[in-house]
Amino acid sequence: MSDNNELSPEQREAQDRLEKEREEKEQAELPYTWKQTLQDVDISITVPKGTRGRDVIVDIKKNSVKVALKGKEPIVEGALCQSVKVDDSTWTIEDQKEILIHLEKPENSQLSDLDGETRSMVEKMMQWESQTVMS
Repeated sequence: MSDNNELSPEQREAQDRLEKEREEKEQAELPYTWKQTLQDVDISITVPKGTRGRDVIVDIKKNSVKVALKGKEPIVEGALCQSVKVDDSTWTIEDQKEILIHLEKPENSQLSDLDGETRSMVEKMMQWESQTVMS
């Protein structure tokens, strides 16, 4: 794919739309969902109702994450695209049916690190903010 900065606004929008569709299809096939900003990544994993903290293994490392129910194969296991701040990353169980993982990114995250849809939204917010300041 070409550099996003070389594209016209229409081409960028079309590329972002295709990227969003691809990501939605990929996410539908995964046992989790995720969202990100420049500062963090949030992962949500549905688990059997009644699951408690003692029933799960969540291992957050600088460059990888592993989530499993004790005695079972991992639900999620693998390398991250970028490193995270382990000491500032957390996990909780919501309503005994969902594991919520919050991964904190290092301060030097950039717009180019974001997926197309999120990048576009952040760019629009930044543009709106700069126009508001100039008014």
